[in-house]
Amino acid sequence: MTATNPVENLQALIRCPSVTPAEGGALTALQAMLEPMGFVVSRVTASEENTPDIENLYARVGMSGPHLMFAGHTDVVPIGDEAAWSHPPFAAEIADGVLYGRGAVDMKGGIACFVAALARSIEEKGAPNGSVSLLITGDEEGPAINGTIKLLKWAAEKGEHWDACLVGEPTNPDQLGDMIKIGRRGSLSGTITVQGVQGHAAYPHLADNPVRGIIRLAEALMNPPFDHGTDNFQPSNLEVTTIDVGNPATNVIPAKATARFNIRFNDVWTAETLQAEIIQRLDAAAADTTLRPARQPLKYDIVWSERPSHVFLTRNEALISSLSDAVEQVTGRTPQLSTTGGTSDARYIKDYCPVVEFGLVGQTMHMVDERVVVEDLETLTRIYQTFIEQWFANADA
Repeated sequence: MTATNPVENLQALIRCPSVTPAEGGALTALQAMLEPMGFVVSRVTASEENTPDIENLYARVGMSGPHLMFAGHTDVVPIGDEAAWSHPPFAAEIADGVLYGRGAVDMKGGIACFVAALARSIEEKGAPNGSVSLLITGDEEGPAINGTIKLLKWAAEKGEHWDACLVGEPTNPDQLGDMIKIGRRGSLSGTITVQGVQGHAAYPHLADNPVRGIIRLAEALMNPPFDHGTDNFQPSNLEVTTIDVGNPATNVIPAKATARFNIRFNDVWTAETLQAEIIQRLDAAAADTTLRPARQPLKYDIVWSERPSHVFLTRNEALISSLSDAVEQVTGRTPQLSTTGGTSDARYIKDYCPVVEFGLVGQTMHMVDERVVVEDLETLTRIYQTFIEQWFANADA
């Protein structure tokens, strides 16, 4: 067994340039780590019209329950300006105790540590009394269409069933042991379009400026607050991310205006109730002609994003306590149980089994000079090994 060293595991993965949607050799490298441990590895390519084909990996060792899944992704975001990197982004060089490379923390580092933890556990204590699987996607950083969603469905149709899942995304804001994610806010996006009448800026009575209307609609979306938060979640928050008119001229009233928005919402709402609230706000704002005196009520169109992300909260005490106890044993810190941040593939996994997230410190993810402290790789490996052994012990209890 050769996969017990998380640093070597991570270097092998980083040296595979797996920028979404390219596999880049990363899944092949991972397969080479897993098969000597007895994993049965499947490579699953998923396709959909107008999206790139994505190669994914599913691997399992053991045939009985309980069944623990580790989930993650080997695809990475683009490197940006390569000349700005102090070390080549796919060289996995170590300098002053720090390992540099794209994907070091998001999230090849988590995969490397979980593989090392499992390899050590098997080497020291034998195979767990149950099954372990890895569900690794290749498009988490992309459209997320041909990855986790389809790989979960493929595995479930093959008869796979999981009792719990750990996602290895970088969850810690400052140091290992800070935070475990036990849920995620929902995410809903939309685009509003207001049609106006184009005209000369000096003759506004002959035109109808859609900017006046879009400003009123945008204001209604952002105020008042949607809620004040709950016991487990922050307040829901809507941001208008763009307002566009496509007009380069300063003396022309534009013909239309569009605004795009995104709201991260808590468990006060579902996507459906939130859509209804937003429509109610927009309708009320459209009837307000304060900015458009002597005009008819504003007409607008709204297009919703195709796949909203639904809010969820994991309440599986055996899973949460196994991970929390492992973190505290290794680091001496009591991790915060959090639902902050953006979305992750946990939003799909929660439909199949309880899921939590814990990984490296995420301060440099997606940045130039993405990097991880080598010592953190060893610490995370020990946390994962302790968690694996405790989760199976609790599951058998």
